[in-house]
Amino acid sequence: MSVVTRVSEFGGNPGWLLDEVASAGRENLDAAHVSRYDVKEDAGAAEEVLFLRGHGLTAASVVVDIGAGTGQFTLAVAPVCAQVVAVDVSPVMLHALRAKVGRARLDNVEVVQAGFLTYQHRGDPADVIYSRYALHHLPDFWKGVALARLRSTLRPAGVLRLWDVVYSFDPADAEDRIEAWCATGSAPDAGGWSRAELEEHVRDEHSTYSWLLEAMMRRTGFTIEDAEYSEDGIFARYLLRA
Repeated sequence: MSVVTRVSEFGGNPGWLLDEVASAGRENLDAAHVSRYDVKEDAGAAEEVLFLRGHGLTAASVVVDIGAGTGQFTLAVAPVCAQVVAVDVSPVMLHALRAKVGRARLDNVEVVQAGFLTYQHRGDPADVIYSRYALHHLPDFWKGVALARLRSTLRPAGVLRLWDVVYSFDPADAEDRIEAWCATGSAPDAGGWSRAELEEHVRDEHSTYSWLLEAMMRRTGFTIEDAEYSEDGIFARYLLRA
């Protein structure tokens, strides 16, 4: 079975548009990191599919998995919906994803090389959009643009399920909270996320405060139906309704 692949026309973008590939994160363009990703990061995809089936996901649904990475969620949701569009800017991630889709012999998955700012949806509006640990690669200005584009991709009352590194503590507590998180990093050869990788995330990527991100969500037309925050104030997951 051949995997349907589409590539966005990156070359036709205006000069002021953020370079999403350059902003994808060093590790996500590194073949060695990608080869270990599924060991380092378990997306709990089966549980996410079950959760979404309780919030509108059906056998007739069109699903967009944006920032799909190695495709953990794509492979879990494809058997229970009509179509999945798996979107990522990293050619290395997409190489791994296409191989998985081919081995699974899935005929309802389209793979698209694009990002939040360049993905062009085709066909029926999406019923569900899923995104896990990807939006933080965009600075806040571009997060707003991305959320507006996601909203326009969804049908009325469609669902956006969003996980990310989102800071739900006060700025005055930032030093203590960030240091405590970085201290949880494992040794570089232990198989998990190292302290250096957590530090790199804070220093070089664009995670933001919950009160900023949630204002963007509302401004772009979403209703926040559910928001969960980790006890350490580092992670958040949302259920948004268009």
